[in-house]
Amino acid sequence: MSVAALLPNGVTELFQWDAIWGQGTWYALNKTGILALVSTAICIGLFAWGGSKRRLVPTGVQNVAEIGYEFVDVQIAEDVIGHEGRKFTPFLGVMFFFIFFMNIWSTFPGVQFPATSRIAIPALLAIASWIVFIGVGFYKQGPLYIFKAIFPPGVPKALLIIVAPIEFLSKFIVRPFSLAVRLFANMFAGHILVSLFALMCAELWAAHSGWYQKLMVPLPLAALIAFVLFELLVAFLQAFIFTLLTAVYIGESLSEEH
Repeated sequence: MSVAALLPNGVTELFQWDAIWGQGTWYALNKTGILALVSTAICIGLFAWGGSKRRLVPTGVQNVAEIGYEFVDVQIAEDVIGHEGRKFTPFLGVMFFFIFFMNIWSTFPGVQFPATSRIAIPALLAIASWIVFIGVGFYKQGPLYIFKAIFPPGVPKALLIIVAPIEFLSKFIVRPFSLAVRLFANMFAGHILVSLFALMCAELWAAHSGWYQKLMVPLPLAALIAFVLFELLVAFLQAFIFTLLTAVYIGESLSEEH
């Protein structure tokens, strides 16, 4: 059974969705947009609800919100940036949970589509990260921040003509590009694998060639379950890595020593 047989229009049909509102306009809303809006609402609802009734011993939603916020605050903001990083915890927390909730849709029956598998969303998040760490650099180090970043101290002057362009590209061009592509590529590949094994299960069960084909269904089904469980891990790891790297870049912008 070939991929072409399972997906006659190619893998693009797993990612391209018709608009349910505003077809053909710039404000068209499709499945990807809906998942992004729902993920935003979940983030707002989680922390609004969790913070509305504060108890000495947290329970329920408050407990989830506090554990999540503390994880980002301690494991990312404080560990990576230092004590000064706590002021960035709200931004990093929003980024982590927003990415996680958009990733996790790939494991929901009936949805099974991570919004971050469309490059526009990872690119937008990478641009937000880029704007923040550059803004922090200018605020902390002044108008010469770019020059301080691309001219590392201790480098022989003869090598600066080579080092400076490399530093500029790596810090201000490659960073946002790699953030976006890493998140997009992982979720894109995971969605294809899960979809293919789901399609294989359906095709084998619907086959009319014989009972022996139906006996083979448990094989791709076991692989499908394994990949879905793996997607849960990937959803968390990609949110964590994206947020962690953003914290690393912010921490570097706060320090004049490179």
